[in-house]
Amino acid sequence: MNPFITNGYVSPAYFCDRVEETATLIRYLTSANNVALISPRRLGKTGLIEHCFHQSEIKERYYTFLVDIYATKNLHEFVFELSKSILNTLKSRGRKAWEFFLGCLASLRTGISFDFTGNPVWNLEMGDIKTPVVTLDEIFQYLSKADRPCLVAIDEFQVIAKYPEKHVEALLRTHIQHCSNATFVYAGSQRHMMSEIFVSPSRPFYQSTAIMGLDPISLPRYTDFIQHHFETDGKHITPETVENVYRHFEGITWYIQFMANSLYAMTAPGETCTADKVTVAISNILSQLNFTYSSLLFQLPPKQKEVLIAICKEGKACEITASRFLKTYKLTASSVQGAIKGLLDKDFVTHELGVYSVYDKFFEEWLKRL
Repeated sequence: MNPFITNGYVSPAYFCDRVEETATLIRYLTSANNVALISPRRLGKTGLIEHCFHQSEIKERYYTFLVDIYATKNLHEFVFELSKSILNTLKSRGRKAWEFFLGCLASLRTGISFDFTGNPVWNLEMGDIKTPVVTLDEIFQYLSKADRPCLVAIDEFQVIAKYPEKHVEALLRTHIQHCSNATFVYAGSQRHMMSEIFVSPSRPFYQSTAIMGLDPISLPRYTDFIQHHFETDGKHITPETVENVYRHFEGITWYIQFMANSLYAMTAPGETCTADKVTVAISNILSQLNFTYSSLLFQLPPKQKEVLIAICKEGKACEITASRFLKTYKLTASSVQGAIKGLLDKDFVTHELGVYSVYDKFFEEWLKRL
């Protein structure tokens, strides 16, 4: 198979580096320290968590649950995703494990069916959760009484700050504080929102966790990793090619993996992948994504489209309401202020440390070619 994985986690053999980060996160978790893991999206937070969960000192001693709440909009949907994730994970742990969970989940038990092998099937609809606060309490009862300590990783944790219910942070903090049998990883990609949740003295999670950040994997490490997998299958790639990809995509893990996947597929056994193939690979990828990106751009309101293209042309845009930016791209301060909120909400644009940039680097590349 292609050794450069672009979705999910396969095994340590296909996971690049993160040796120190893995050791640090495992040390926190096995010492019962909750962790806020903060870094931009696509830098490998979820992969690191799954990698840690697959290590023997974790896998053999704990129940591990990973729930992605990125698409949730309220407490109701949060509870739905959390309970669904726990049940689906416990199914592989045997009948005793999932039966105990269902025994705790009294408010939903009647909505669970069973397949022909006797395993539970999650066929609940969102509306089946009538009282999410009660169901959440049942979930924490399970976590407190499970026959193994539990590790719960909540991906894109910052979205809870956008829920219409104002008490969610306090509610979760209270449950977590009294749950000695579970340790939590709060993974988030929006640094400003995560910092507010965990660093602001007025917020419930203040000083309740260790805080970890992720930096890009170093170029030498990635070069060794990519060359190793090419060589293993009788293919070759020059260090200059890896560096070209690494610099072009700013060391962001997912894009490097995606490009390495494409370059590997383009290189026959015995051949050497050289830097000139990078441009070809990008063009091939953008060609495949052309319809998607055309549709996305068409759906944007005109002002948001203008501001998005302006930020794309800047590359890294600072002070987007300053006169230089406005004059360069023939915009007004009011139109920029109105458009940027929508672009941020839709994840077209990210805002990190005062710098605005297009979130999807392939989309940015496509926009530059218009």
